[in-house]
Amino acid sequence: MHRRHQQLNLPIEVVRTAVAISETGSFSKAGERLGLSQPAVSSQIRRIELLVGGALFRKSAHGSTATELGKLVLYQARKILEANDQLLRLGGTAKGPQPVRLGLSTAFFEKFIKHQTRETLANVVVRVDHSAAIAKAMIDGHIDVACIIEDPGFGSEISHFVVDEYREDLVWVRSRNFVMSPGAPIPLLTGPGENYMIQTLTRHGLSFQVMLDSPDFSAKAAAAEAGIGVTAIPASVVPSFLVRAKEYYLPSLPAVGVLLCSRERTDASSKVLRQLSDLLFPQVSKPTPEPNFDRVRAEPMIDDSRAV
Repeated sequence: MHRRHQQLNLPIEVVRTAVAISETGSFSKAGERLGLSQPAVSSQIRRIELLVGGALFRKSAHGSTATELGKLVLYQARKILEANDQLLRLGGTAKGPQPVRLGLSTAFFEKFIKHQTRETLANVVVRVDHSAAIAKAMIDGHIDVACIIEDPGFGSEISHFVVDEYREDLVWVRSRNFVMSPGAPIPLLTGPGENYMIQTLTRHGLSFQVMLDSPDFSAKAAAAEAGIGVTAIPASVVPSFLVRAKEYYLPSLPAVGVLLCSRERTDASSKVLRQLSDLLFPQVSKPTPEPNFDRVRAEPMIDDSRAV
């Protein structure tokens, strides 16, 4: 007895339609973006809903919003589209203007996003992660422009994409009401592979206890605000709800390098590079950064997944 054939592949146009609805907030606007009628958009969404077994969107006062199932589907859909578009780029067959894929360290996202609008990000796809993940994505070809904190694990591969850099002081931060009992281990808020705080304390013979281990800047900042412990972040991005910890028992920390990276220069990517330089880099008189693909780095690097 023959079993009914089960569809094993999602049509890429259906996946793209679902993402367009999520980004525009409505079926009609998604249709305008893709050149489809609203009935055609609805038909494609019904196809994917039948395949995944549930509704992807619900109507709300603000348009079409994703259901819980929809959020899971959209997360995977964006990865599918990224892989599809990356394959097309390899052969030079991608059609139309491609969005700039921007990778940002979690440490810099809040400072960056405060200056953005829907219009300024109209042709930019932003990925926010710890620096090691962003660096790997750039090396693998999934990121066009990035601003990250250097890390010894990057190796020499990332050096080919560095177009500008500066050294940033790391500072200890805590809540305004943080207190610690004399002689008690220093409570630390760290991230995966975050060694510079631990190495500094160990070098000075100080005991510590890791209270939180997370690559997320916001999570560590929130834990610091709650008085759970102390952490270290770049001096330029200290949140207003935290203060620099200048207690005598906290030794000075090493500076880290902030890297501005680009795979190739287009008008769109150059615009993003200039904006990142203006927002995140110290303002000194300097030319627009140009890639140095022969550059070889030798100095040690430290990640921002450890930078809050």
